[in-house]
Amino acid sequence: MPVVLGIESSCDETAVALVASDRRIIAQRIASQDEAHRPYGGVVPEIAARAHAERIAPMIAEVMGEAGMELHDLSAIAATAGPGLIGGVMVGLVSAKALSMASDVPLIAVNHLEGHALSPRLVDADLEFPYLLLLVSGGHCQILRCEGVGQYKRLATTIDDAVGEAFDKTAKILGLGFPGGPAIERLAREGDPQAVPLPRPLVNSGEPHFSFAGLKSAVLRAHESLQYETADIAASFQQAAIDCLTDRLTRAIENGGHAPSLVVAGGVEHMTRAPWAMPKPMGGKPRGNQTMYDTALGWRFPNPRMEKRFPLEGMGITAENIVERWKISREDQDELAAISHQRAVAAINDGRFDRQISS
Repeated sequence: MPVVLGIESSCDETAVALVASDRRIIAQRIASQDEAHRPYGGVVPEIAARAHAERIAPMIAEVMGEAGMELHDLSAIAATAGPGLIGGVMVGLVSAKALSMASDVPLIAVNHLEGHALSPRLVDADLEFPYLLLLVSGGHCQILRCEGVGQYKRLATTIDDAVGEAFDKTAKILGLGFPGGPAIERLAREGDPQAVPLPRPLVNSGEPHFSFAGLKSAVLRAHESLQYETADIAASFQQAAIDCLTDRLTRAIENGGHAPSLVVAGGVEHMTRAPWAMPKPMGGKPRGNQTMYDTALGWRFPNPRMEKRFPLEGMGITAENIVERWKISREDQDELAAISHQRAVAAINDGRFDRQISS
């Protein structure tokens, strides 16, 4: 059975996993950097890259040892090639290249966002194409129609900040520390989501794109006014962000983005107050270790929080991408690897890691 070594180092977590072609996680490791970045209120790229360089080799050795495997037992080595922080991406990609050359095992360079798009299929084996994806993370905010491996149609994107970035910056404004998302959510439980009149940028507009820069600025003005409790600002901000996501997703559906299933992926999908994370009184039914929800639009709603059942925020995720691609013939696989490598090299040379977005 084909086994892939996946490596992820695109931001502030180092992750390594062995994934079999039946989507089984054989072994995995993850290393967080929250404590290293906490004093700065956000991710510092240089610190992140150095931490990846220190940890990645021991972590690879650990997963290989746990599985009782050698490099020559692998069918492929997959690594995130962007988008992401260039220093961290280079650490993971160069490590994968070295292992690939030393063992004569194919190297596959994987797009981080494609990893998010495919990750739910690690959890839900019955999730079939096509499906609609709401990708919400610290660096990206998009709506995609996923029609197959390598086949994606972008329906919407942010015109300024990503929603996760807005959460982190709001937390910094309010003095809540890093990481900002969980801190905002904890404090929001104590506040009134209607107390502060914050804007909902682009809500009710014709195009389904996102905007969060104005909302972030409004939070700053509300905080500096000294008229509102910090908990009320946090709750009102979180509600405004959820309203924006819900409205934009509805507009994308109305504009022709319909698909049988809806998937939410990325760090922000863990918000417990978001509509996709809250039990519905109608249509909710358990299936395995997930809960499926029928939305008002009649869509199937896989519980997206299961994406983090594995420490694979873009990595076993990348391995899932490769597992999917093993259905292609070996000749085509080799050609695909060469093309992926060429694209990764071109992205490195052009500095396009933060702009590799499927259109």
